[in-house]
Amino acid sequence: MATAQISLITITTILIFSSHFSTATKTGIPSRPFKKVYAFGDSYTDTGNTYSSTGPSSFTYVSNPPYGTTFFHHPTNRYSDGRLMIDFVVQALSLPFLPPYRDPKSDKSYGVNFAVAGSTAILHSFFVKNNITLDITPQSLQTQLIWFNKFLESKGCNGSTRSQECKEALTDALFWVGEIGANDYAYTSFGSSVSRTTIQKLAIYSVTSFLQALLNKGAKYIIVQGLPPTGCLTLSMSLAPTDDRDDMGCVGSLNKQSYLHNTIFQAKLNDLRKKFPQAVIVYADFWNAYANIVKSAKNYRFRELFKVCCGSGGGTYNFDASSTCGSPASTACTNPSQYINWDGVHLTEAMYKVLAHSFLNGTFCHPTFGYLLEKKLQSG
Repeated sequence: MATAQISLITITTILIFSSHFSTATKTGIPSRPFKKVYAFGDSYTDTGNTYSSTGPSSFTYVSNPPYGTTFFHHPTNRYSDGRLMIDFVVQALSLPFLPPYRDPKSDKSYGVNFAVAGSTAILHSFFVKNNITLDITPQSLQTQLIWFNKFLESKGCNGSTRSQECKEALTDALFWVGEIGANDYAYTSFGSSVSRTTIQKLAIYSVTSFLQALLNKGAKYIIVQGLPPTGCLTLSMSLAPTDDRDDMGCVGSLNKQSYLHNTIFQAKLNDLRKKFPQAVIVYADFWNAYANIVKSAKNYRFRELFKVCCGSGGGTYNFDASSTCGSPASTACTNPSQYINWDGVHLTEAMYKVLAHSFLNGTFCHPTFGYLLEKKLQSG
């Protein structure tokens, strides 16, 4: 049943793309469903807004090899050995890789990436006030919204969102809101007096408010990710007691936390859909897509579910938080495509590729990516 559904969606998506691109072969100028993409999120989406001295303090070597080795063959300040999910998304849309907002020299005509590694959903000042900042990254999702507003102003969209400049910047754009919120929970993992319930409420409120701000500006096509099963990350596995495991072999308490967060968040998305019926708001089910891959790892040729490809210390996970990937003591595996975890928190290009396929051609987007494309093409 699942295979048939995936095949049907894949065929539908291909037909839509084929129909849309039919004039491209005649003119030599490719036609695209979206003229630009705007991306937001944390290190799972960041394509270069942070580097070694400005990113998360636990991963201070992102500007060093072997980061970027698989696809780019050099570090690009992406927290992986190669491409991220957003890279596969823009490639599928026949668009160039998104430049980071902080690169003033980059060509931003096809979109911008505002995601920041270490970023939180909740304002950074909240963590400072509660003395639970474990990260040197002061940016939050609100920071990314401020950057986005400045970008719009630079394009002449600084008044009514109905202006021609705003229409050009927003009408034919896809908004990709990558995973955001995992860092917020991570702050409370080390003896904080702030409850997980407080983090949950504030984080979901922050993301929902952010989405509403985008919709108020005129965003019509949004894909927003939920949290992944954070209990399956190597860092989580290495810190949690061995009796805290679920049926995937991951840290059960953390996975339940992420799952509950996503359940509540999806209800908020339904409220936004009712409030903005003219928009297409797609939920990308990161948790279940990831879980599906872990449970069927052999089908995707993954041999190592929890051990890192790039790390140090050997043992079960080859992970040492004091000597992470890129540090002098670390080494990298020879075949990252067999690993899910790249450096202990971030994933390999191979994993991101399978996840992207799960969203674009599989059943883990609600409504499907094919539905979003169809709505966009119908609107012209």
